[in-house]
Amino acid sequence: MRIQVVRTGGFAGIERRAEVDTSGRSDEDEWRALALLALRPDPAGPQDASGVRDGFSYRITVDGRTVSCQDPHLSEAQRNLISRVLKEGA
Repeated sequence: MRIQVVRTGGFAGIERRAEVDTSGRSDEDEWRALALLALRPDPAGPQDASGVRDGFSYRITVDGRTVSCQDPHLSEAQRNLISRVLKEGA
């Protein structure tokens, strides 16, 4: 499974992107479960698309499926996946 995260926005407006290929990793099942949760729509329904001023916007792509989300309207799974990919995929 290939997971890509693109972060844009923030005060400086600098784009950051990272990618992790989970194929063959010992924790591949853990990554897969987290990624599938992060792709789910928010059960609370669509959030305000505007986010917050100087907040970050994210594009999460998992094997060709993409979702877009913004701070502070991230699910716990999205927040965890974004953090892991930006840390390990740097």
